[in-house]
Amino acid sequence: MVSTTEMVSDIGPQPQSFDIESATKANTNYRSVAWSGRYLQVTLMSIPVGGDIGLESHPETDQFLRLDAGSGRVPIGAAKDNLTFQKDVSDGWCVLVPAGTWHNITNVGAEPVQVYAIYAPAAWLVLP
Repeated sequence: MVSTTEMVSDIGPQPQSFDIESATKANTNYRSVAWSGRYLQVTLMSIPVGGDIGLESHPETDQFLRLDAGSGRVPIGAAKDNLTFQKDVSDGWCVLVPAGTWHNITNVGAEPVQVYAIYAPAAWLVLP
């Protein structure tokens, strides 16, 4: 088990346990991989004020995103130029992104947006 004061590091497909909310809030990196299994990956993200993750799509990967701090705007859609879903989200909100769907999170608040993301299957498995 990792204490909440330690940085979480990816130990591969070995059992792992940590306080995900504390680790997410403590993370200052844009993207840190917290754990990679055979079929699932967990990452921690910190999006600076005015920043975003960038419009992206993962063809074979569903995503669960949860905000633990900050405020963001999330557009989602079937194509880059067809983002038909938009939601303002903040601490405690989750965003569910189906595989193949374009999405982004833009920080619209006055503090960093702290997010953890769960990819299934692991995002690195489907990269070209």
